[in-house]
Amino acid sequence: MTSPLKINQPRLIARLDELARVGALDGGGVTRLTFTDADKEGRDLLVRWMRELGLAVQIDRVGNIFGTRIGETDDAPVMFGSHIDTVKSAGTLDGCYGVLAALECVHTLTEQNIQTRRPLVVAAFTNEEGVRFTPGMLGSAVYIGELSVEQAWDLRGFDGTRFGGEIQRVGYDGTMEPGAIEPCAYLELHIEQGPLLDLNRVPIGAVDAVVGITWLEITVNGAANHAGTTPMDMRRDAGLAAAKIVTYLREIATTLGGNQRATCGMIQFLPNAINVIPSKAIFTVDLRNSDNDALQKAEAMLVEFVKKIETEDGVSVEVRALEHVLPVQFHPMAIQAVEESAQKLGLQFQRMVSGAGHDAQLMAHKFPSAMIFVPSREGISHSPKEYTPPEDLARGADVLLNAIVDLAN
Repeated sequence: MTSPLKINQPRLIARLDELARVGALDGGGVTRLTFTDADKEGRDLLVRWMRELGLAVQIDRVGNIFGTRIGETDDAPVMFGSHIDTVKSAGTLDGCYGVLAALECVHTLTEQNIQTRRPLVVAAFTNEEGVRFTPGMLGSAVYIGELSVEQAWDLRGFDGTRFGGEIQRVGYDGTMEPGAIEPCAYLELHIEQGPLLDLNRVPIGAVDAVVGITWLEITVNGAANHAGTTPMDMRRDAGLAAAKIVTYLREIATTLGGNQRATCGMIQFLPNAINVIPSKAIFTVDLRNSDNDALQKAEAMLVEFVKKIETEDGVSVEVRALEHVLPVQFHPMAIQAVEESAQKLGLQFQRMVSGAGHDAQLMAHKFPSAMIFVPSREGISHSPKEYTPPEDLARGADVLLNAIVDLAN
């Protein structure tokens, strides 16, 4: 049996640190929203690193970035990567780790003069987080044909900008047609963003499924009036109605149980004055479950409760769908490659479900896919406190490296 390959840990950490300085915030954390100046600077750095390693860089019409290392044949390549856009006040690993670990895998193979039979493609997908433009996982959705380029370009961001205008402004409106590279498999390495691996002291997660996600925007319309002179029983209080709906989200999750999740992440009252009854409340709902029937039941429970609130509180409620991503089961071949790689390295692993959405979730609709997780300390993510020890990051990259070599050969 040949010895397993291992990446250069200091070099991986150095690249992560350098990318983390792009969009860095005072006091810690980083913000690189899609097609902002910080995102452009991060993209430029990634493309420079790809070219320094001799990769052929291609950019498609929604800004997805691909760096290809030639193989001994022109067979369908193995693709692996993630994204480098962030949420607001993010940590430094979410997404970025998967892309830079992929780059490090290629660097290690080149350094050791190892050629694979199939080509290898490092991928960085656009707008995975969905913070500036909705939907999230936009780049991979366009890549597999579930969203058109034209639809993506017409999207309006939460800041009022247009996707098409911003991609042109930063110069990442590439010419490659999305989906032009058809991989034989896609792997994505990521921090878990949850507590299980850290609690169980297990270094590797072999992800076999990802939860489905429903994003909704709910608008409650009531009537503005004086906070001091309007009797309580004569109010059409949009704020109160919104609070009842938000509170009910917890009841949905506890009633359905399992891995059902329900969250309100954004809320706004209008006119937003201390002495005025809100005339309008606008808020978001995030529903998640690995079982699609349960996810649909959660949405049905919410809609039924909204109708009840309309009657009881004298308000009108509009529910607008922002995004719906189906749960996915990953491909046995790709999962097996991950598990065999961990075994070769002598690393304990566990099968698990991802509670967060990832580009791999969409790629799996068309290509054999799987994910590798490494522990997140205390399960913290989407926060400047996000942290995974360097040795755990290296272990995950080692598993990725040996898995892609096996798949490529």
